[in-house]
Amino acid sequence: MSLFVRVALDHPLPTLFDYRYDLAPTPLPGMLVRIPFGRRDAVGMICEVTDRSDVPLDKLRDVAAICSTLAPLAAEWRALTLFAAEYYQRGLGEVALPALPQVLRDASRWAKLLAPEERYRLMPEGRASLPDALPARATALRRLAEALAASPTLPAADARALHPKARATLDEWQMRGWVSLETGDVAEQDIALAPQIEKAALHASDALLPQLSAEQADAVDAIRGAQGFAAFLLHGVTGSGKTEVYLHALADLLSARPDAQALVLVPEINLTPQFEAAFRTRFAALPEGAIVTMHSGLAEGERARNWLAAHTGRARLVLGTRLAILASLPKLSLIVVDEEHDPAYKQQEGLRYSARDLAVYRAKELGIAVVLGSATPSLESWWQAEQGRYTKLTLTRRAVATAVLPSVRLIDLEEERQRGRASVEGLSGPLIAAMKTRLERGEQSLVFLNRRGYAPILSCDACGWVAGCPRCSAYVVLHKPERALRCHHCGWESRIPKSCPDCGNVDIAPMGRGTQRVEETLATAVPGARVLRIDADSTRRKGSAQALFSDVHAGEVDILVGTQMIAKGHDFQRVTLVGVLNADTALFSHDFRASERLFAQLMQVSGRAGRAGLPGEVMIQTRYARHALYHALARHDYVGFANSTLAERRDAHLPPFVYQAMLRAEGRTLEAALDFLGAAAAEFTGLAGAERVTVYDAVPLTIVKVFNVHRAQLLLECASRAVLQNALRAWQPALRSLKVKGVIRWNVEVDPLDI
Repeated sequence: MSLFVRVALDHPLPTLFDYRYDLAPTPLPGMLVRIPFGRRDAVGMICEVTDRSDVPLDKLRDVAAICSTLAPLAAEWRALTLFAAEYYQRGLGEVALPALPQVLRDASRWAKLLAPEERYRLMPEGRASLPDALPARATALRRLAEALAASPTLPAADARALHPKARATLDEWQMRGWVSLETGDVAEQDIALAPQIEKAALHASDALLPQLSAEQADAVDAIRGAQGFAAFLLHGVTGSGKTEVYLHALADLLSARPDAQALVLVPEINLTPQFEAAFRTRFAALPEGAIVTMHSGLAEGERARNWLAAHTGRARLVLGTRLAILASLPKLSLIVVDEEHDPAYKQQEGLRYSARDLAVYRAKELGIAVVLGSATPSLESWWQAEQGRYTKLTLTRRAVATAVLPSVRLIDLEEERQRGRASVEGLSGPLIAAMKTRLERGEQSLVFLNRRGYAPILSCDACGWVAGCPRCSAYVVLHKPERALRCHHCGWESRIPKSCPDCGNVDIAPMGRGTQRVEETLATAVPGARVLRIDADSTRRKGSAQALFSDVHAGEVDILVGTQMIAKGHDFQRVTLVGVLNADTALFSHDFRASERLFAQLMQVSGRAGRAGLPGEVMIQTRYARHALYHALARHDYVGFANSTLAERRDAHLPPFVYQAMLRAEGRTLEAALDFLGAAAAEFTGLAGAERVTVYDAVPLTIVKVFNVHRAQLLLECASRAVLQNALRAWQPALRSLKVKGVIRWNVEVDPLDI
């Protein structure tokens, strides 16, 4: 009997492709195959195995190879990718294939990646003999021996990273009977030992763990007692010990179920080192490879190995950024989303998914608990909790008994100007004085400005020329240390001109301030202070962010200057002062979410102060000191801010009370993009249910041109999620058939965050 397989490919067409199958072994859904596609070979995922095909036999092509050594992707994972494809209006292959490591999408690398892994185990003879057999100055050898002693087994790849001649050395130790070489997946051996090891390690040391407050204990008990699906919103003020709640919940799970897996999501890569360190310290008894990370900053091979550890069930704790929500985790039993409000959880390219929303959906389908933690929950999550769909867990006090929330002081810049009080390059006198006081006390200060570079504008006051990007409708940013003008949208860069290119005036000058300029100013305004800047420019090299944060924690920095990278998640023990610059611009944004983001950002950065028991203070420079947002912030009143903002959104018929989708078009000209959107809107009006959807006029994006591509958007809104989804699904064929000259690409985004 002939067999046929239906295969999903990473291709814009939302269809499966039929192929004839006559290989061994028997194909199963979820297996990867190499197939001919057009004039090239491609890797696809089997979605269905059947004995018939609607495609004529003479047009069918054969499967070239099958990845039989990789366990098939589970039905739960395939269902998750199918839901994401349908909800976010993409093809199944466009979701499933990019969710896999790059090396799995290259069939030529299957053999090497999936070959039986070699691992070394230290034998009792070696544990007794090795310490005395190593020369005193053999640092690399001692590192290798310590790594063997510290874990049940040591992967050969890790051994090579510790010692350049590890293979020859380990072969010699093997001949002496000090180590044994094991080939294959030893995860089952490690997991068999895990329950006894974990129960002893995780519970015998409870006396050494931080004492939980009553609120923390109640939260842990609620998570522990959850039966089936349960969504928890852990709303805790900054410094209230949300991480400790996560750790206790994870410890309960791992000690109760030896095969359970947990997924912990963080919004940014630079937050993973401190979480990973906490996990490895708390769960040191877990077998080697039981804690892995997943994020785009990992090398390709490391990311693939970590993905495989999760896929095989060997990894018990998976820590990652948004892409980890699509990891294959066959024994997933708990999901934690830290800083759940963060916009970084929404992918802005390709498949525009929300990792937080997929986390809730995945937990519901699996019947497990999901914990969403934040000091400033998103209004969508807060509304779900208010409606009783999520269980609210509240931490109202800081975890350290002597620590209190910092006081918030508004510095009215207009009042400072009227009174003739001097400022230094945008830094007010009271803020400079406060930083000098902290310096004298040996405490640290943090200055927050969410704008990198030296200055956002370089201009000529004689003729009005402003340096702009030739490829984008945006100004270029002055980067003084590199002596360059750089576009933050397309990457275009040039040298700083010596004179105005329009009138020849040599007195061209920077306008506005970025973190580089603030860093330069502080060096003279606060003499003797050790100033450190952390932003996307200073942390370009791999590992540089972790090294800079380590300097801050070690007390080698007096004043830390940075962007949103320093605003959340970091536990700075010595910071007692936070200064906020240039926050007012977000008050007048056209985006209705701007105030929510600003409040969350300011509350998060304010929470860096006073975490270790020392009195903390936040000083916000503003020209609108009477604004209600700042007064809610001064009271640390998230609840009041959230409820008032939700009332405004309800009156204005905005999310979460309506559902939105965005059609964006990119063209060689703005007219082409707008013409496409106009034609798309005309097609939409004829669809069933279209009368219940509001379609707004097509408009250019705020930054119209990026890299010589013009962009425009069309917003759709509906009070029913189901009606909107059905309409979008019916709209797709018409969109694919539209041909407008000059249009390069288009995409539909569901639940857009940036409008």
